[in-house]
Amino acid sequence: MPMRSGCRQRGRRGWLAIAILAAAALQGACVAAEWTGSQREQFAQAYAEAQRGDLNWKRDATGLREYPLYPYLEGAWLMHGVANAKASMVRAYLARYGNLIPGQELRRAWLSQLAGRHHWRQYLAFYVPGLGEAYECDALHAEAEQGRPLSHSRRFALLWRKPRLPEQCDALMDLARRQGFLTPSRLWARIERARRGGAVDTVVQTAAWLPSGQQPSAQRLVLAMRDPEAALAQAASWPDTLHAREALEAALDRRARDDADAAYAAWQVLQHRFSLGIRQRDRINATLALYAATSLAPGSQRALATLPSTAQTPLTREWRVRVALARGDWAGVLDAIEAMPLPQRRQHEWRYFEARALAKLGRTIQARSRWRRLARSPTYYGFLAADRLRRPYALCPNDPPVRSSARTAIEADPGMQRAFEWFALDRLAHARREWDAALQGLDDAQRYAAAELAHRRGWIDRPIFLLDHGPNLRDYQLRFPVIHRRLVLQDAKRAGIDPAWVYATIRTESAWISDARSGAGAIGLMQLLPGTAARMARQMGSSWGGAESLVNPSVNIRLGTNYLAHLAGRFGPQWLASAAYNAGPQSLQRWLAARPGQPADVFIATIPYAETRSYVESTLAFTVIYDWRLNRQPVRLEDRMPAYGASYPRVIDSTARAPVACSAADLAYQDGIPTAGPAAPSAVTPDGHAAGSDQGKVPGAIQWMRK
Repeated sequence: MPMRSGCRQRGRRGWLAIAILAAAALQGACVAAEWTGSQREQFAQAYAEAQRGDLNWKRDATGLREYPLYPYLEGAWLMHGVANAKASMVRAYLARYGNLIPGQELRRAWLSQLAGRHHWRQYLAFYVPGLGEAYECDALHAEAEQGRPLSHSRRFALLWRKPRLPEQCDALMDLARRQGFLTPSRLWARIERARRGGAVDTVVQTAAWLPSGQQPSAQRLVLAMRDPEAALAQAASWPDTLHAREALEAALDRRARDDADAAYAAWQVLQHRFSLGIRQRDRINATLALYAATSLAPGSQRALATLPSTAQTPLTREWRVRVALARGDWAGVLDAIEAMPLPQRRQHEWRYFEARALAKLGRTIQARSRWRRLARSPTYYGFLAADRLRRPYALCPNDPPVRSSARTAIEADPGMQRAFEWFALDRLAHARREWDAALQGLDDAQRYAAAELAHRRGWIDRPIFLLDHGPNLRDYQLRFPVIHRRLVLQDAKRAGIDPAWVYATIRTESAWISDARSGAGAIGLMQLLPGTAARMARQMGSSWGGAESLVNPSVNIRLGTNYLAHLAGRFGPQWLASAAYNAGPQSLQRWLAARPGQPADVFIATIPYAETRSYVESTLAFTVIYDWRLNRQPVRLEDRMPAYGASYPRVIDSTARAPVACSAADLAYQDGIPTAGPAAPSAVTPDGHAAGSDQGKVPGAIQWMRK
């Protein structure tokens, strides 16, 4: 039965409870819990036994029937022996727990067994919709084997329209071919969808089902996607057919990604060889101009400007601005922004650079008017606009009280209980799955209560993802947590860098998911590659426990902080070191060589990689917010952005700090509420109180948001 709430105590056997207490200490808080450490230890032992098929789990789980994770025990035991399980046992378990995650996992594993044995009738008896494309394919295969033609299935048509399908669908597609469903027109439609989605394997598979006379056309497309340079070398001998023209467009697109000049040269030779339509020519010209622009090639600005409106895209329009910025052509910047559709023009980035261009062209009043409105936003461009006007930063904290009914509902919710128990056991992947499932169907008040409870229990990354809209964006305590404070301050001091920058890097890199892993192999809070971490450890003379040690926050923060300091020593200002942290020092060195001496805001806006641009902007903005949370008044963003050549210490030694205030007009702007007019700003502290105000008294500008 549930035990009393309170700080976690050492259990009967002790080892798991000690680990939990250590984790709680690392988070800097004593975590309230409904279950004792001994019960969690008991579950962990029984779960390990069940996972290896040991029937002793039943004996060792005595007394745990009310424990939230109890359904996982029998599920794990059945999963271990699913190849030899009895249908009656699986059916009985699913009748009790089929809607829970362990039930869904068992159902998938059982269905895979049935499909592998071609037990199609039984497959349909256990199948339920929503398990994923692989299981849907097998279900359709089962129905077809029972005599239902695929050509009459709307579900098959939905699958057929997807550019990629798992390999479990191969048998279904082969069956569809044998039933005559895969006509050439349907096959070519799928090939075109796969081409647009970059799914070359799907193109190869689908091409094999074409009539033999049409396969050479598909093979040209495959060549264009896999080896565009070779495809363009052969294209002069291709027939002038519809599919050859599509292959040419694909080859030019892919070649331009690697070498825009080579793609352009090939286009000059081949464009008269094929009878291309106007729209296709426009798409090719737009693609070539765009890739030329990302490398800031001469003539790319004019090429983008002269594209017909039908060929323009949001990317071509924005790169017309970026190229003009890189060339210092402020009149061109203004022309390019004015040519944007109004929704795109209203984006913060273009509002800011429109004002920059106006100021450079002597139209100061218009520039200040645009900056004034933008300065109400607590974002990268909002902070820059405030710096231009020497205005306070418009940070309007909002941490509303949790409704008691919502908190009660969350604490009683079985799914949330399972999520928090997995978190207490440090099984974070399991915890996140239960959390995501439990969120379904919650109202806004309950979701906020869940976020607050997660934060209170030390699961600090959950609110960051949950509070991502509306007034929740102003909940800085939950969205920008200040934890591991001793570690961060100590490591930042030793490395000689600003702790706010370390916090901001963690927030941008992993959003505080300690076991985060990237596709490139980066691990942990600061997303370090094992090779980089090992090199930092050697330079520091520190022990190195291997890649898996990077999920330990103390190891990750120490090595990541020193890597930031290393990059700051090499490149100087924070904004450049952050660019190198994300894109790599070699890429940054290449960009600096091409564009030396550019102002920081312009350089960042003309970084070719969209991910790196966004990363640098976010890290700078988050540094301001964390600086405010740590020091009440942050260093102005412009003082963190000196030109290349400045040393990093000149930034962190800066004494220029921005006051922080929130007016009613700022609040209305941030929440999208119309306002009658401006109001005098009130200074606020990171906890939401008015600076200098009496305890419990909140000025009018702040009072509304604290109700």
